Amino acid sequence: MALVFATNNHNKIKEVKSKLNIDILGLADIQCSEDIEETGKTFEENARIKANYVLEKYGFDCFADDSGLEVEALNGAPGVYSARYAGEQGNAEANMNKLLENLKGIDNRKARFVTVICLINKEQTLYFRGEINGTIINEKRGNDGFGYDPIFVPDGFSRTFAEMTLEEKNKMSHRALALEKMTQQLRAKMS
Repeated sequence: MALVFATNNHNKIKEVKSKLNIDILGLADIQCSEDIEETGKTFEENARIKANYVLEKYGFDCFADDSGLEVEALNGAPGVYSARYAGEQGNAEANMNKLLENLKGIDNRKARFVTVICLINKEQTLYFRGEINGTIINEKRGNDGFGYDPIFVPDGFSRTFAEMTLEEKNKMSHRALALEKMTQQLRAKMS
């Protein structure tokens, strides 16, 4: 069984392939070079937009995710705008710098990463949500991971996601939790 993961983000594809035991194709594998615009106001809407686009235009069963960082002191920002927080260019370094600047002088550093996966085929549309709580630290630490990983320390740990191996992160991350829920659904369907 092969599924299309509606992303061109090689880091996400690598993370998902390490978690699932099925053939995963990225957008490049199906010759989809379009930039699927995320116009939704929620993680669920954005994930569905991307998955539905692939199903309708290319005919593949597909899943897509939308992920983001919600910071309590910033009323949930950057949220669905996490990738574009510092501008449309989607620069992770600029996004982290803006977030750290916006949190200067604020003691409440509670945050959570959220992932919503939309799995869609001709028969059904399913959603899987994963969340992990943590804290935003004052300076970047670590060389692995991507996005806000260098400034996010999950609750109960002293290291950032960027200081963890992919294997360690995959045991607890928001995406890993959502993927586990989707994997259980796929296994149940195949058995």
